[in-house]
Amino acid sequence: MAFFSTFNPFVHVFISILILHFVVLASSVRVAVRRPIKTRTIRNLPIPHESNQTQCALFMGSWVHDETYPIYQASSCPLIDPEFNCQMYGRPDSDYLKYRWKPANCELPRFNGLDFLTKMRGKTVMFVGDSLGRNQWESLICMTWSSVPQSATKIIRGDPLSTFKFLDYGVDVSFYRAPYLVDIDAVDGRRVLKLEDISKNARAWMTADVLMFNTGHWWTHKGALQGWDLIESGGSLYQDLDRLAALHTGLKTWAQWVDSHVAITTKRIFFQSISPTHYNPSEWSAGATSIGKSCYGETSPMSGSAYPGVYPDQMKVIDTVIQEMQNPAYILDITTLSAMRKDAHPSIYTGDLSPGQRANPDHVADCSHWCLPGLPDTWNQLFYTALLF
Repeated sequence: MAFFSTFNPFVHVFISILILHFVVLASSVRVAVRRPIKTRTIRNLPIPHESNQTQCALFMGSWVHDETYPIYQASSCPLIDPEFNCQMYGRPDSDYLKYRWKPANCELPRFNGLDFLTKMRGKTVMFVGDSLGRNQWESLICMTWSSVPQSATKIIRGDPLSTFKFLDYGVDVSFYRAPYLVDIDAVDGRRVLKLEDISKNARAWMTADVLMFNTGHWWTHKGALQGWDLIESGGSLYQDLDRLAALHTGLKTWAQWVDSHVAITTKRIFFQSISPTHYNPSEWSAGATSIGKSCYGETSPMSGSAYPGVYPDQMKVIDTVIQEMQNPAYILDITTLSAMRKDAHPSIYTGDLSPGQRANPDHVADCSHWCLPGLPDTWNQLFYTALLF
């Protein structure tokens, strides 16, 4: 966090003298009143995330209704893709926008876009991964821009790299599409997923000051959704491998790159945990018999602080690899708190569907991504807290 420090050494000396004077004075006085413990101090949270609970249990808590949310409107954001823009595409309810994440033992600072830009002046924040990373990227742009709507901006769209520039502050917020993080190369007309090569993708990440990675969902896709034709591992090509084993090998390659090429003193490395899906209503509703994409019609989150569904197998792999890193990434552990939000998916309210498709929600509803405004705004509030507080 070296480049975020702006502390004046002369002020430091002055404060130290005052503290010494206070200690000497206090030593002669008996104090009978116990001061309350402050739980808002969240700076310098330790990593990996198993230890994040030392000062504030950021990722343990519950959802509370809050009429001051959302902090921006979809109609006023310069960048929301049709697949995330639920209000534009006819979602009739709005209560899902009115929930705030309340950690168990502290209060989160409210996101302040101007504060974010001021503290990040001249820096680049880059999201790297799949469409869930893009979901979070667009959310951060909307949240930040809502604080400085008159500020000069510029967007550069590309594949795999897109960048939104806040020109008055020299802040770039980028998204680099790499669903597996490791490289995919074309060999004789076939897509080869290279589990031990990340060099091509990683070239684009070196200039970023803050990196938020995510991966997981694409490793389990098969058939038409599978993003590769062959897997290369250990110098050999395979038609298929155990998917979790392949994820483990690919993540080890990513972890070795981070440990070898990223100076932790000058860069901040985050990893977004697995974003849950809600395709099986039996996970949150006892006795449910519906099959298919059943987040359709859900309008409120789960109550309480525990989710009865299945913890993603991919997350167990991610935990293992990051624990073994020399310089562990900070895990933004959004899995459980997001699992409570069965109400926050686009469902049928997305520009990717035709009116005919919307009439058949059990087969076409999107219960993987999230509406904007919506849940990814909370991910970014947690990101903002872990990064700058």
